[in-house]
Amino acid sequence: MLLIDAYESKEFPIDLPDPIEAIRFRMDQGNLKQKDLVPIFGSKGKVSEVLNGKRELSLTMIRNLVNQLGIPAEVLLQQRTAAMSPSLSE
Repeated sequence: MLLIDAYESKEFPIDLPDPIEAIRFRMDQGNLKQKDLVPIFGSKGKVSEVLNGKRELSLTMIRNLVNQLGIPAEVLLQQRTAAMSPSLSE
């Protein structure tokens, strides 16, 4: 079994999810609305900006998401995926 796991991990690595997609997934799991995230993010505007990719997560937001929603820090600390980031040509 260990040999199979090692092979699959090497040949078919599973990437971590995009941080915003992880937050949205946790919201869906917990039937949370954006207003439910205000205590985590600090304001309604910040929640909207983060979920729309217009604001980066702060260290305080990341700590709150880890502690209150149980999202792993390594997911939240990674760079957004290229498909989600604004292009450099704009």
